[in-house]
Amino acid sequence: MAKYIGLMSGTSMDGVDAVLCDISLNSCTTLAAHSLPYSSELLSALNALCIEGPDELNSLAIADRLVAETFAKVTLELLEQNELSASDITAIGSHGQTVRHHPNSDVLSAHFAKSSIRGFTCQIGDPNTIAVLTGIDVIADFRRKDIALGGQGAPLVPAFHNAVFASDDKYRALVNIGGIANISLLAPKRETSSPKGFDTGPGNTLMDQWISLHLNKSFDKDGIWAATGQSHSGLLERLLLDDYFALPAPKSTGREYFNINWLSNALADYFPSSAELQSEEKNNNLAPEDVQATLLSLTGSTIAQEIVKHLPKTNKEGLKSEVVVCGGGAFNKVLMRYLSSALSDYVVTDSHALGIHPQHVEGAAFAWFAHAYENNIPGNVPAVTGASKAAVLGARFKQI
Repeated sequence: MAKYIGLMSGTSMDGVDAVLCDISLNSCTTLAAHSLPYSSELLSALNALCIEGPDELNSLAIADRLVAETFAKVTLELLEQNELSASDITAIGSHGQTVRHHPNSDVLSAHFAKSSIRGFTCQIGDPNTIAVLTGIDVIADFRRKDIALGGQGAPLVPAFHNAVFASDDKYRALVNIGGIANISLLAPKRETSSPKGFDTGPGNTLMDQWISLHLNKSFDKDGIWAATGQSHSGLLERLLLDDYFALPAPKSTGREYFNINWLSNALADYFPSSAELQSEEKNNNLAPEDVQATLLSLTGSTIAQEIVKHLPKTNKEGLKSEVVVCGGGAFNKVLMRYLSSALSDYVVTDSHALGIHPQHVEGAAFAWFAHAYENNIPGNVPAVTGASKAAVLGARFKQI
């Protein structure tokens, strides 16, 4: 066994997670974890970097260093809390902070013709700075090799989920609900099948942005605000018309697509000025909490419909398949009830059932990716990302 630390901050940007793991070729055990929020100044800058705007290059370069300093600080505090030194850690696996994800070349540029634009993904958090400040080698830059091989660069976690969480005999889906939701579809180990997976669409990001706009809160704790509203079936149908939901895998997305502007455009489209609208819909007067309830239904329904489509309900012995939820969405009680109801033919639980806190799964994943790099284990699954081949992901940044 060797100790690794995984560093992760997802599209929700609700904090940096550092997860300490003991990892061997056959197991990954979470030992401890620690989290830190970004400073308000840095969080504001990161949110701004997720959309096109002025002063991007300078802001990106500064944020790159400040994110790294936050990652280093949470690492050092984790070591102190567990009475460990840098020499006890084989390596850090750092995901970085995603600020743009456009693997399909779906951007415009003032400097390049459309034929010259290439797909890309951008994660910041300078690994050189993390290595120097912690005294630990850092493995980072996990996504761009897959992009170079023609893949989406996401989701990467199915390889980790399959290695660590596949059942001996049951079908299992791992559902990560961060800002964006993704699923990993795992066959029983005895079938020796490769995992499948993709981003289903928005996870928490639209709900977070909507409650921030109306209540100045960063997230809807336990789904309480959504529970005060009523999901609007007509609006939900309009939101589900987005082309992304009908795309076949491989596919991935981000908050540069599913954001408050996307929602505003959908609301404006659904509530035009028309005398034919129902009285409750006139003048775009759907209550904000009803929109929140509808956004929760959007997340739940897009996850549930993909699981029903792709995951068998039982194995050949009749044992029910399992749906295991992780990420921040696992703590949204209303969303979990929605999934349990929509997936009543499955066993729905969270990752506590597999021995790991839902908030620590992604951090543990990048500890595992560092281990995979060290042991020449491919980190991508071509059937998931669309890459032309499997590859060892990442690069090493030495502490001296």
